[in-house]
Amino acid sequence: MADTSNCQKNWYSILGASPSDDLHELKQKYQRLVLMLHPDKQKPGISAEEASLQLRRFLDVDQAWKVLGDEERRRAFDLQLRADELKQSWPVDACVLLEDMSWDSGPSQSSWTFPQTFCPSSGTEL
Repeated sequence: MADTSNCQKNWYSILGASPSDDLHELKQKYQRLVLMLHPDKQKPGISAEEASLQLRRFLDVDQAWKVLGDEERRRAFDLQLRADELKQSWPVDACVLLEDMSWDSGPSQSSWTFPQTFCPSSGTEL
């Protein structure tokens, strides 16, 4: 199962990659960023705040590689990323309320239904 703490960040954007990139492309992007952001490669005279930001980015790049470089963890992250995208584009649970529905008791089956004039996506009467 995907680690939910990993889904708070988009590891692809941290590496400057896309989900369609293969492992070789991801590795190249990771290596380029690690060499550029490594604490030993910092310019002299850099401010403490900038050094801290660079270190944070270095650690994020390293974590992104740990997630995306492992096939199983990448697959789990991709599934969680897709689930998060679907939740944002279609939050059914956020717009369908039980009080907006009616209970229909039929001879063979009972179920909850929307009134014919109700639009659940906008929450308005038609």
